[in-house]
Amino acid sequence: MFKIGAFAKLGGVTVKTLRHYDELGLLKPARVDAESGYRYYTADQLLTLRRITGFKEQGLTLEEMRPLLIGPASPMDAKRTLLEKRKELEQQIEEAQRQITEVDERLGRIARDVMAVKEGTFLLRKVEPILVASIRETLPRSQLCLLLDELKRYVGSHGEEPDGGLTMIWHGRAGCGEELSDIEVAISISKSIQSSGRVMIYQLPGIEEAASYIHQCNPYIDDCKAIEALRGWIASEGYRPVGQIPFREIYLTSDKDIYGQYRMAEAVVPVEQILI
Repeated sequence: MFKIGAFAKLGGVTVKTLRHYDELGLLKPARVDAESGYRYYTADQLLTLRRITGFKEQGLTLEEMRPLLIGPASPMDAKRTLLEKRKELEQQIEEAQRQITEVDERLGRIARDVMAVKEGTFLLRKVEPILVASIRETLPRSQLCLLLDELKRYVGSHGEEPDGGLTMIWHGRAGCGEELSDIEVAISISKSIQSSGRVMIYQLPGIEEAASYIHQCNPYIDDCKAIEALRGWIASEGYRPVGQIPFREIYLTSDKDIYGQYRMAEAVVPVEQILI
């Protein structure tokens, strides 16, 4: 007979594993010394241990293998168990493949974003009009996430992509998160959908000439200096903001593609050249 340590070494498992099998009733020691509590195993029990290892290699859990190991199982019982396990494994493979596809798509989007935009870039550009669903409300910036979530759920319930292009339109921007800001959140949509008392569907006007600044942004905090940096650049280039047209922040990174606390964003201000 073998003490538990020697039997564990012979079977290529740990002592802890053998004790666990004992507790579950899958492989109980041939004898337990009444005085010392030492567990002893016989050589023929190595077959049971090898069977457990083999069942685990097939993906069976300890509970799934129990009837096949200690019960009066027939070949048909084994076939039924293995077919169920095969179906489960196929589903896991399918789910893993879906996740791989999603990872590949995100890797592609990251690569395209890196090529398309560079952080810290200032430029002048034209902004095209887009069809959007939007909600405008006066609220603390700390509640902005709730507004975004409401709009995403509405857009998604009408068959549109809730993670489509997101634009923040700051009609009135407070300096502190708990002060009230007049904020409009807008998601681009592919076709007109039904509006509601809360959600407007309209063509967000384009801008013939706008100053743009690419930056990393967290819209829920107060220390984003993008608009101040952009206004400084506008003045240095001989331009000025146009009237009372609100500035926009266009989020170039969707919610599900944020890694860390910040996303790539574009601050946009309508401008006109100062004529001397």
